[in-house]
Amino acid sequence: MKRIYAFIAVIVVFLGAAFFITRKPAADTTNKPQVKTVGILQLMTHPALDSIHKGIIAGLKERGYTVGKNLKIDYQNAEGDQSNMKTMSERFVNEKEDLVIGIATPAAQALANATKKTPIILGAITDPKGAKLVSNNERPGGNITGVSDQAPIEAQLNLIRKLMPKAKTLGVIATSSDDSAQTQAKMVENLAPKQGFTVKRYSISSTNDLEQVGGQMVSQVDAVFVPTDNTIASAMQTLVSAANAKKIPVFPTVDTMVKDGGLATIGINQFKLGVETGKMAGDVLNGDGKPATMPIHFEKTGQLIVNLKEAKKLGITIPADIVAQAKKDGEVIQ
Repeated sequence: MKRIYAFIAVIVVFLGAAFFITRKPAADTTNKPQVKTVGILQLMTHPALDSIHKGIIAGLKERGYTVGKNLKIDYQNAEGDQSNMKTMSERFVNEKEDLVIGIATPAAQALANATKKTPIILGAITDPKGAKLVSNNERPGGNITGVSDQAPIEAQLNLIRKLMPKAKTLGVIATSSDDSAQTQAKMVENLAPKQGFTVKRYSISSTNDLEQVGGQMVSQVDAVFVPTDNTIASAMQTLVSAANAKKIPVFPTVDTMVKDGGLATIGINQFKLGVETGKMAGDVLNGDGKPATMPIHFEKTGQLIVNLKEAKKLGITIPADIVAQAKKDGEVIQ
């Protein structure tokens, strides 16, 4: 019996040793940060939207979310294709992203159509209520909130009048399918007569129309106003070329479009809009706010940007006080 007991003891010891040798230690997850996944849907590639995208990453970092550490970005660019936006939005939902961000109105609308549950942050949407993305700008009431890039239209028209004191006819060009651009065009049509302008409106359906419609427009107006329009922004050089041929200045609402050949603007800094978008996204991820009760963020002041290089091409002298103000509070392109 003693031999049997000894044999059993040896077996038990052997099996116990084998168990401890082959058993893998439990993973230590105590110090690993929880990774959040954010889907970003961008309408297309052009400098303004790219600046917003970069700002979003910076804003998320301000709220404690760093790519590669505790943040994963699922970035999708639809390149202006509506079917791409639908597919990409549905993919975000299927992947169960923690939060999604739409850069430009069509991208945000595609996300809104795809989900009523996943938090959606608007990345620079001119008219969230008008685009039927929220029921109220102060209290959105659903799963959507975010940032507006509504330009200070009255200040912009005042700037055009200062730079073009003898101008009579103001052309306004916008993409017919862009709700935000059409909203701004209507605002200009209502406000410009107070500055003594007669407004002529022009529409394009795509960038393919811009050369023909733009060429027609610059033969009929003294200056051109371009609202926040992503289609035109992506082909700004086409419009500028047509305008320069007739010595007609183009006044966009976006800083990057001035750099692409616009004369001047009092516009909103696109990178800054992106930062605000990223910070709002971070607040939602942190549990510091819910889209339903977070007001839409509107920038209250614009930034004066003048393009002296373009002014020289057109033979226009920008007053010294406006240049000085741009150097102090905005930007001067030379």
